[in-house]
Amino acid sequence: MARFAVELVFGPDREKRLAVRPAHREYIASLAEKGVVLAAGPYADDTGALIIYDAPDETTLKEIISADPYTPANVITKWEIRVWNALLGSWLTD
Repeated sequence: MARFAVELVFGPDREKRLAVRPAHREYIASLAEKGVVLAAGPYADDTGALIIYDAPDETTLKEIISADPYTPANVITKWEIRVWNALLGSWLTD
């Protein structure tokens, strides 16, 4: 498994994003229950968000992102994916 830090940049249509947000949050919560999402949350300035995923590879991660309700709603202008080598933290188990 690999860890990925994914930065989302919100698009200009805030009203549309807020309409989709409950479904997005439900989806992310379901992934958190499965251990796929390790941490997630919006930036305080409401310009985007950061999600930390645990996935086998980038191909699988992109499938997970494609299934996020934000993707078909087209409310995210950028999904920046980076492999993240987490070394320290109380929630790290391996």
